[in-house]
Amino acid sequence: MKNSHCRVAIVGAGPSGLALAGELASAGIDGVVLLERESEAGGIPRHCGHSPYGMREFRRILSGPEYARRLVDRAQRCGVVLRTAVTVTEIEAGGSLLLSSAAGIERLQADRVVLCTGNRETPRAPRLVSGSRALGIVTTGALQSMLYLKRRLPFARPLIVGSELVSFSALLSCRHAGIKPVAMIEARPQVTAWRVASLLPPLLGTRLWLNTSLREIHGDDRVSSVDVDVGADRGADEPMTLDCDGVVFSGCFVSESSLVKVSHLELDRASGGPSIDQYGRCSDPDYFSCGNQLHPVDTAGWCWAEGRNTAASLVASLDGRLLAAGRSLAIKGASPMIRYFTPQRITMMEPAYSNKAPTAHRQLQVRLAQDARGRLSLRDGEHELSGRNISARRERRVLLPLPPLARLQQCRSLSLEFEPAQAEQR
Repeated sequence: MKNSHCRVAIVGAGPSGLALAGELASAGIDGVVLLERESEAGGIPRHCGHSPYGMREFRRILSGPEYARRLVDRAQRCGVVLRTAVTVTEIEAGGSLLLSSAAGIERLQADRVVLCTGNRETPRAPRLVSGSRALGIVTTGALQSMLYLKRRLPFARPLIVGSELVSFSALLSCRHAGIKPVAMIEARPQVTAWRVASLLPPLLGTRLWLNTSLREIHGDDRVSSVDVDVGADRGADEPMTLDCDGVVFSGCFVSESSLVKVSHLELDRASGGPSIDQYGRCSDPDYFSCGNQLHPVDTAGWCWAEGRNTAASLVASLDGRLLAAGRSLAIKGASPMIRYFTPQRITMMEPAYSNKAPTAHRQLQVRLAQDARGRLSLRDGEHELSGRNISARRERRVLLPLPPLARLQQCRSLSLEFEPAQAEQR
């Protein structure tokens, strides 16, 4: 087995991993190695031939592939070593990674490791949709890979399931390829993405049906039709049959944390990603994490910015300005309305270090289990440390500023609470 060493190993070359790698190399950190299991770096944007990407990063509107190429070029110009078609099969304490590639098995020892493996859509099986196993059933990621990378048309008249931002990305990808979806359906009474997005399907000639869920898929070799439950508000007691030749399951993202689940790192069951502190450190201080592995799912621009912020904390860790260990205070979710949040704990610092360590996460990022209005607050017993009134929809990012570390160090407990508005309580 080949053995090698590097200063920092980054697993995953999407927007967060590329941004982080470039920042580290620009800060003078030598030996930054970026590991990507695909044959090309760039992450999900590489599959998205439509715009807009790049407004925050490059101050211009780019397509997904253009945006990905710019991120890769920037990282390589800074001196990052990019290794593609390399799969990390195991992570161990102390920054030891087991790699697999066409060259064989390799043991890579890194001073620090950053996990940026992103997320993935929920396919058909976990959604418990019955019916035949015909050709033409894909996720948005698989669809865009076929269209933009392999130049193949998997169908001509599919049904799109879901109404998250990625669902509208699937709709735009279909338009780009000349595919005409028969409908977009959403089980809830309103779209999950921004409300204005509901105007796009009619503009593109696609029906948008709310309160509608997929019951069964029909077809022998290929999908031929589907049964959908259209809901009582549409006056239909029986399932409706739609003729189509494909189904696109979009959204319902989950963290890609396969490595974490079989490792020594602590897993946050609520988000599905690794548990981190405000510096982006995992339970093993040699490991960091950032991007959509922590919060499925955010935009590429958000993940890019988080990668840059995490790089500052990682540089401090390498320079000895971030203690390897310290008193840690877990944040407890105290309301069933709170689906998950990140970071999940606060690491206390000695006064001599508290002003020297850049904080990767200055805010709690919170997702609610359903649409709600009320007050979100971080509390130490009866004392509110930080709070704000919110009116948020399910799956939307809600940010709550973290108090100064000097104040947090005086706390005995931390709990994140949500108090519904009085009208909703009634």
